[in-house]
Amino acid sequence: MSEMYDVVIIGGGPAGLAAAIYAGRAQRKTLLIEKGSYGGRINDTREIRNYPGTISDSGAGLMEKFKEHARSYATNEFKRTTVTGIEKATDGSFVIHTKRRGDFLAQCVLLDTGTKPRILGIPGEVEFAGHGVAYCATCDAEFFKGKEIYVLGAGDQAIEEADYLTNFASKVTIIVLHEEGHLDCNEVAAETAFHNPKIHFVWNSTLQEIKGKEEVESLVIKNVVTNESMEVKADGIFFFVGMVPQTEFVKDLVACDKKGYIKVNEKKETNVAGIYAIGDCTQTFLRQVVTSAADGAIAATASERYVKEKKQIDAILTPDSGKVAFLFYNPYDSAQIDVLTKMEEKLGETYHVIRQDITRQSLLYERLQMHNVPAAAYYENGQVERIEESL
Repeated sequence: MSEMYDVVIIGGGPAGLAAAIYAGRAQRKTLLIEKGSYGGRINDTREIRNYPGTISDSGAGLMEKFKEHARSYATNEFKRTTVTGIEKATDGSFVIHTKRRGDFLAQCVLLDTGTKPRILGIPGEVEFAGHGVAYCATCDAEFFKGKEIYVLGAGDQAIEEADYLTNFASKVTIIVLHEEGHLDCNEVAAETAFHNPKIHFVWNSTLQEIKGKEEVESLVIKNVVTNESMEVKADGIFFFVGMVPQTEFVKDLVACDKKGYIKVNEKKETNVAGIYAIGDCTQTFLRQVVTSAADGAIAATASERYVKEKKQIDAILTPDSGKVAFLFYNPYDSAQIDVLTKMEEKLGETYHVIRQDITRQSLLYERLQMHNVPAAAYYENGQVERIEESL
């Protein structure tokens, strides 16, 4: 078993790397575990023009800068392996199990597991993956030079990538579920696609089957209005039909929505104290590098405060700590401060009284599942005796 880390970050996407930068700046002993390439899916992005301070860069180029920055801190370590599970120990720390590197201990964990392409389960999709079935235009476009290919999807990614693919393929046909002229992408991308002579459309249709021997040779396309199917010759098919979160190994540990995205609050806390989730694997309104970087900064800062507060509480609530009273309050309510002052005077002779500003010290308050302030929790030798809310 390895030594204890202040924080273990699982996933080296923009959020994970940003978190490592903040953790490194705070001189926390940090381990970042990544199973693939640092930066994640943004490495497939050809050009980024909306990250503040970066007029233009490739996704891979920007992530190289993130990684270099994170590596500049001596307290940061980086390991390549796959995390297979996480366990919470009785003392509140965590054991991170990996496939090849053994186990690691951490005071807190940040999850930046990202997303992966959605698999539709169409006959032939899995069998021909890498042999004519593709999910990344940047990765695989050059393999289709001068060929006729198809794209499934009508959102921003599908239409923008179809336009990119015309730099290589002789013809790109987009299979669209909607009626003619209706795309799910932004207007600029739609107009560009409509005016690209290499892009064609098959409307009111869906992909039914992928056929071939060693490589993709043809597709069976079904018209959803007439229910008629037709087989067309094709050299390849690109799927751009959405993403799914890579949260399988934690879905029984932290709360997720029905799609598998991890639920977090404004501090990026999950329902498990000490575990945070950041980036594309969370329920978030916008999935961009700038929002992921912000997630990493928030979680790194929140987790630092969590670990510090946990150590303080553990140091106070020992088996021989005697009588301790925690008084919880909101400092922005003067009436609550008056109540606490009187409580301190009343309890001072019997209890060691500790004030807890819940706007900055909420760990014990949340651990006790309290909902109102001012409130008090009474302990004797580390064990809770009683709780009083709404004093």
